[in-house]
Amino acid sequence: MLEKFLTETLKLAPRQMWGVEQMGIYFKKLFSAKGAKAVIACLVAIAECFGLAILDTPTTPRGQELDLTGYELVFEDEFEGNALNTDVWQYRGSGPRRGGFNAESQVKVENGNMVITGDYQKNGTYGEGWYTGMVKLRERYCKGYFEIRCIVNAGSGFWSAFWIQADAPYTASISKGGVGGCEIDIFESMSYDNTFGRNSVSQTVHCAGVDGVQEGFQSRMLGDFYGKNIYEEYNTYGLEWNDEEYIFYINGVETCRTSFGNGVSEVMEDVIVSLEIPDEEKLAKLDKESYHTEFIVDYVKIYQPKMTAVN
Repeated sequence: MLEKFLTETLKLAPRQMWGVEQMGIYFKKLFSAKGAKAVIACLVAIAECFGLAILDTPTTPRGQELDLTGYELVFEDEFEGNALNTDVWQYRGSGPRRGGFNAESQVKVENGNMVITGDYQKNGTYGEGWYTGMVKLRERYCKGYFEIRCIVNAGSGFWSAFWIQADAPYTASISKGGVGGCEIDIFESMSYDNTFGRNSVSQTVHCAGVDGVQEGFQSRMLGDFYGKNIYEEYNTYGLEWNDEEYIFYINGVETCRTSFGNGVSEVMEDVIVSLEIPDEEKLAKLDKESYHTEFIVDYVKIYQPKMTAVN
């Protein structure tokens, strides 16, 4: 009855309904809280969850701490040296994209970081225009824990992203509600100009064919969650993709989890790092002469379950 009221009458999205549930949890904790610090923490959590439920504003990660027991590191790139390791990475989507272009020249490795740059070029690879870059791992993965440590780009328009994508996540007959492949946005940073949500990132799952629907594709925007001074400091963003669900993390603390769709993806998917370029309308608001933004990546790591020895 309550769920029907929240979804049909108040038109709350699932993430907002989750905020209502969390308010109830923290109200219970408030009445049993001991000490001023615990009381204040509960009140802050209640205020944030109320904002989420009513205004769809970001919340602070408060879930379980990351535990990689049972996992082993299978991939790591800390971007040492002076060039992208193209034995493990490849450039993705080079050419036109939205209001500009992706180009290999926008990706460089320096000072222990991979840096993807967004700016306007008069003599770019594909002619005059706005440029950015995107890379993906050559090896594909199905399940595991995926983590990036980075400073997201500052400035309007362009946004940083770490995501996983199957070949056809938007085709119902192939995606089959996500079981045959989906897109998992581990994070996207689009809060730079947000007055009340700055320093937050969004986390989303996209797929097609949920519950047999054949038209279009479906998305579950899980929410916006705060990092720590994300435009100037390194933060980590992670995803545990297991047999049952997707669990998202920021700085080693769970933000949310979901089993949205008809089940988790069971296919190999691409791991992608990108500085996304907006459409022409948003680009028209940027100063071609002075705009310059950088997505700085310290490392990318992937863990998978340890293999059990067979006697």
